[in-house]
Amino acid sequence: MTHPAGVPVPPPAPPEAGVTGEFRLPPPTPAPQQPPAAPADPARAALAVLLIGPAGAGKTTVARRWADHRQVPTAHISLDDVREWVRSGFADPRSGWDERSEAQYRLARRTCGFAARNYLANGISCVLDDAVFPDRPAIGLGGWKRHVGPGLIPIVLLPGLEVVLARNAERSGTRRLADEEVAAIHGRMAGWYGSGLPIIDNSRLDVETTVGLIDEAVARSFTTPLDW
Repeated sequence: MTHPAGVPVPPPAPPEAGVTGEFRLPPPTPAPQQPPAAPADPARAALAVLLIGPAGAGKTTVARRWADHRQVPTAHISLDDVREWVRSGFADPRSGWDERSEAQYRLARRTCGFAARNYLANGISCVLDDAVFPDRPAIGLGGWKRHVGPGLIPIVLLPGLEVVLARNAERSGTRRLADEEVAAIHGRMAGWYGSGLPIIDNSRLDVETTVGLIDEAVARSFTTPLDW
């Protein structure tokens, strides 16, 4: 290109960094700093708790009261209640444990797990109760974790033998077991000691105090997740 007078004109200099045409671009704006995420409040979080214990431990009573006192919607799901949905052909626990009993147990646990996941997906907490044996991995905690999810918080209620025997004596129907069976179940539950799960001996505790200890165990699980 030449000037009208015939004087060569040098090509334009390359634009400076940050300049487009005649407009200087503003310096890049740093990305806003995201505030650190606030720790979850266990009192208001949608969560799932599994209360474990022998017959007569008070699981159902405590689970209902814990669900009632929470600040967020919370459902109670009892495995025994779901098992008893089967009327004709019900595998009565007083008749012993066999393939039919185990099949109905597994079906009830899957049903409870589906219900729990559905509640959690809709922002509703849940508390489940079951007599999970530490020496029966095939129908133990692993199944509950698969059906409910890895965030499930297991807590063991384990009062003394004399307490569970007295409570069992007040039951009726399929919920009442022979004293020998109650004693055997209670003895097997002692295997939870040393498992790392929170264990509450509610032999001399009222329901409200026991519920408070469950709240404490849930809060600890938020800061130090259980390894199970």
